[in-house]
Amino acid sequence: MNALDNQNFTTTLLVDQTPREVFNAVNNVRGWWSEEIEGSTDKLNDEFIYQVKDIHYCQIKLIEVIPDKKVIWLVTYNYFNFVKDKSEWTGTKVHFEISKRGNKTQLLFTHEGLVPAFECYGVCSTAWTHYVQDSLLSLITMGKGHPNQYNDPIDLAREN
Repeated sequence: MNALDNQNFTTTLLVDQTPREVFNAVNNVRGWWSEEIEGSTDKLNDEFIYQVKDIHYCQIKLIEVIPDKKVIWLVTYNYFNFVKDKSEWTGTKVHFEISKRGNKTQLLFTHEGLVPAFECYGVCSTAWTHYVQDSLLSLITMGKGHPNQYNDPIDLAREN
């Protein structure tokens, strides 16, 4: 691990559910990130699109899927309308690493490449914290997440 690795955005969950339950929840992207995801989100080489109006659009490919242990997404294309470098996430990877910790299951979330030098880091890290620590945690532990909450920093312009 080099010194830059620890600058990637990370957050961790520790839950009573099994690694299988955590893995299934991670892959239910519509259940915790956005109900409007287009495409498949649970098998190797699946590709999907996340979009919030004209604010954020990204295309993601699942490049590693190890049942009950790991899922890695590659952001193949990204567009933000609120930063100078509209493609900041392009080429970054989102890791979901699942492991046993005693009688609990740990989920380590890392957005590899989302670093403090990115203009979107503040907004994006706050949004990921909500999606993982609130929505995904709720999906894992209660069976229902909170995708696309209206008060998310990235979703302020969302209207329904």
